[in-house]
Amino acid sequence: MLTQPMLDKLSELRLRGMRAGLEEQSLNPQYAELPFEDRLGLLLDRESCLREENRLSRRLRAARLKEQAVIEDLDFSPSRGLPRSLVMELSQSDWVRRHFNVIVVGPTGVGKSYLACALGHSACRSDCSVRYERTSRLLSTLELSRADGSYPKLLDALSRTQLLILDDWLRDPLSPSQTRDMLEILDDRYRRASTLVATQIPVDAWHDRLSDPTLADALLDRLVHNAFRLAIKGESRRKTHLSLTHAGHPGV
Repeated sequence: MLTQPMLDKLSELRLRGMRAGLEEQSLNPQYAELPFEDRLGLLLDRESCLREENRLSRRLRAARLKEQAVIEDLDFSPSRGLPRSLVMELSQSDWVRRHFNVIVVGPTGVGKSYLACALGHSACRSDCSVRYERTSRLLSTLELSRADGSYPKLLDALSRTQLLILDDWLRDPLSPSQTRDMLEILDDRYRRASTLVATQIPVDAWHDRLSDPTLADALLDRLVHNAFRLAIKGESRRKTHLSLTHAGHPGV
């Protein structure tokens, strides 16, 4: 018979999964037929699963991903030109542990942000720290941090994040100070952490959108040369969904 002090002790030790499993076992007489070692193993499995779920939840909250995206829901239609084998390899997040980068390029609305967030979600599953940022908002935050004195602290936080996702990368040309900011971030992360950029600007046009040629060379050297590239094709999925909605179908 379970005693309340036993349950209280499990709660005190923060073994909530084991407590829930023990309560479940006490209500189901079939568990009494199992050897002690098997019942204990089930309790440990319950605790381990709960801790993994809680850890993933914390990772996802900290990541602040724009989309609730998962690899399993990606559209690999041939018209999109998305290599399934490479995406599935990247979903294992070994590239994050090895400090490589990923560049996702494609026209507006084809699902670049969704793919970026799906890879971010996979990295969270692999117990990696992830941070999603829209590039324009990050640049504004960096500028404000200089004014309030938190600039070094922000740079340190960005450098320690295992995967930094920069969405809408180079949508707008960068000023000299913005280019220096991005170089500071990428220099801190070079060969220490991974960066994923999602952009509609082709890689060969990046140099022209960075104000200082010398800084541009240094920035691109830290981002491009050790990066996997994914190019998505097709029409805007927003346009497709809008057409479905106008045709009487629910929007997605």
